[in-house]
Amino acid sequence: MKKSLFVVAAMLASSAALAQSVDTLKKIKDSGSVTMGVRESSGALSYTLGDGKFVGYHVEICQKVLGDIQKQLGLAKLDIKYQPVTSQNRIPLMQNGTVDIECGSTTNNAARQKDVSFAVTTFVEEVRIAVKANSGITSVAQLNGKKVATTTGTTSVQTLRKNERATGVDFEQVYGKDHADSFLLLESGRADAFVMDGAILAGNIAKSKNPADFKIVGEVLSVEPIAIMLPKDDVAFKKAVDDSVKAMMKSGDVAKLWTKWFEQPIPPANTKVGMVANENTKAAWATPNDKPMEDYAKK
Repeated sequence: MKKSLFVVAAMLASSAALAQSVDTLKKIKDSGSVTMGVRESSGALSYTLGDGKFVGYHVEICQKVLGDIQKQLGLAKLDIKYQPVTSQNRIPLMQNGTVDIECGSTTNNAARQKDVSFAVTTFVEEVRIAVKANSGITSVAQLNGKKVATTTGTTSVQTLRKNERATGVDFEQVYGKDHADSFLLLESGRADAFVMDGAILAGNIAKSKNPADFKIVGEVLSVEPIAIMLPKDDVAFKKAVDDSVKAMMKSGDVAKLWTKWFEQPIPPANTKVGMVANENTKAAWATPNDKPMEDYAKK
């Protein structure tokens, strides 16, 4: 009996140790390195140019944040490693410590806050519908009987199904493994529409062979705060990231990065996404917060 109690006590102690939040700042200081989770096709937020090079609005914000953390920790050099993540594996890879900071296109919502933490919101997204320009589709109601693409592991089609305008609309759902794959479903005619964050839709359209062949249509399906994702309950690391982002917001650097990535020509094709910051995004810059999307849905 005593042995059994000892085993149980050891298991509980082990579980408690695992439950303690990771000290990411110590991990970075001890290793002299940090792993940034990045996306390969999240519009101008985070995407690859190939050969292991990742760029975008969120990537550059994170690079500046990590520069500030390097100074804070007194490191002469900080090695930034880039780890591509997907909508499906980004949270597990954060939880198991594979990535220390995720700089992609992740919505901050109440369900995800149970598993990870988020920095202050850097972009408030509007979920929309992309279609071929000659499709005749202009609203949610016209998706009845159509094939609708979305990316596995995202919230967008759940959002569409819950939208009151989608009541009685029966569509077939098809999945892309990442945003580029989902856009390819639309581009190749295997889907009639692609439902996703507006910035991701606009970014993929801008990088397509014939951007004029596509358009973003219909109602705003949901308003979602997008933020840098962090390990759960690592208070010191979150403060360091938040302080850096808030300083960039106050100085106007975040607004300048927005202009650079969303309003000016970007590589590799030097095309413009052509998307100005919406009022919700400007409000998030003016009054930094980490409110989940459920707060935006409240009347």
